[in-house]
Amino acid sequence: MTSPSQSQARVAVVDYGAGNLRSVVRALARSGLAPDITGDPAAVRSADAIVLPGVGAFADAMSHLAEKGLDDAVREAIGAGRPYLGLCLGLQVLFDESDEHGVTRGLGLLAGRVERFPSPGEPGAPSHVPHIGWNTVRFRGDHPLISALPPEDAYYFVHSYRAVPRDPDVIVGVVDYGAPFAAAVAKENVVAVQFHPEKSQNAGRRLLDAFAAWLAS
Repeated sequence: MTSPSQSQARVAVVDYGAGNLRSVVRALARSGLAPDITGDPAAVRSADAIVLPGVGAFADAMSHLAEKGLDDAVREAIGAGRPYLGLCLGLQVLFDESDEHGVTRGLGLLAGRVERFPSPGEPGAPSHVPHIGWNTVRFRGDHPLISALPPEDAYYFVHSYRAVPRDPDVIVGVVDYGAPFAAAVAKENVVAVQFHPEKSQNAGRRLLDAFAAWLAS
């Protein structure tokens, strides 16, 4: 796929009923992109890039995506090589399944599952769930978006579940909370982060600037 310039890139911000879309759009615009909120599967398929933000429950997200035909649209766009950036729940739905409120199938684009943090007394249990607040992410790997970031940076998290990828090679960012877990994943044209760049001030701006530069490269 020919990569458009930043000003020409048509970035579809997928609207499936989740909140915080406007704050994501504002943050993308500050990084020189022209995002468009859409719940139209055709618009997702034809966009130059896709951003899937999200808050809330995994099962609700997958239900709303399926109701609108957005699940297949996202799969097809990624399969066609469109760059994808997932934020928070937009990372979790990439995986095979989640155990949040019962087992729910995800998009199945990355092997692995989403699990709740261990309970108190279990190995690797954090001090408190949900994980809310600032935490330092350590990046690794040579994906072009990740390589443009500082080796460590602090981001804002809000979540009770975390992804457990089957393939450790897709993990490009790690954070400690009770035990290390995947804060960022990447595979070819797919990048996703568990934290919220739109709430992460300068660090979030750096990540979205890197996303814009990746689209333009």
